[in-house]
Amino acid sequence: MQEITVTDSAAGPYSIVAGPDGNLWITLVHGGRIARLAGDDTVEEHQLDSPASGPSIITSGPDGALWFTRNRDDKIGRITTDGKQSAFTVRGAPFGIATGADGALWFTEMNADAIGRLTPDGELTEYPLPATGGFPSMITPGADEALWFTPNQANAIGRITLDGQVRMHQLPTEGAAPVGITLGPDGAAWFVEIGAGQVGRITPDGNITEFPLPDRAARPHAITADPTGGCWFTEWAANRVAHIDPTGKIEEHDLPTPASEPHGITIGPDNAVYAALETGAVIRLPR
Repeated sequence: MQEITVTDSAAGPYSIVAGPDGNLWITLVHGGRIARLAGDDTVEEHQLDSPASGPSIITSGPDGALWFTRNRDDKIGRITTDGKQSAFTVRGAPFGIATGADGALWFTEMNADAIGRLTPDGELTEYPLPATGGFPSMITPGADEALWFTPNQANAIGRITLDGQVRMHQLPTEGAAPVGITLGPDGAAWFVEIGAGQVGRITPDGNITEFPLPDRAARPHAITADPTGGCWFTEWAANRVAHIDPTGKIEEHDLPTPASEPHGITIGPDNAVYAALETGAVIRLPR
């Protein structure tokens, strides 16, 4: 396991994704910047037009650029691999973002109880959710061409079709508070329950399975699919990254620096696991 310093500890690396250029792209939520981590561990930072914009979740877009939510100033940002920036005004504290099967960017509006859809040329559509105060958080494309998302305070997993039809699936465990969600290699959506200390799995037809963590107070946060099987996820309070296989077997890895606060996680171009740490670093874990 290697710890790579990316930025100052006050900047707060949060979300991380493998870009189309073979580099890793990271949001610096407190610094109002986007960082690019190259394969030789060199770092290039890009300052946004507002230091207080709160760049949160980042994804690789349908147009070869990186797209990210600006949670604190209600915008969706776009940055090309050569650093050119643009932004689109939305509302409702956007947070999770993913590319849908229709080639649009789909995102959650935490404070507006809605899911937004933004085309690469800026056409915006919003779809209200049936529950208020649900705090929709992360979102991922599903195997069924719908988008699956986590209403953190509604104790449910949501599904929205490309034409805006919403269905909510209630979780068996009260206070689960789901956050991260990803499409697993098995065609199900896998998610983490930060409130209950569990990893969940939901099939396209809504069948839910939950797997308790060894430490129920670990506060799992983000999750990403492992192309070879299962998923990797971060344990924010337990200072670990962990893997869960399709049967629910969990393998945990302690981070070398105490209180690192791991948040976002992804598989890199070199097939290693990378996690962004609040302390200003990125962890690299060969698989």
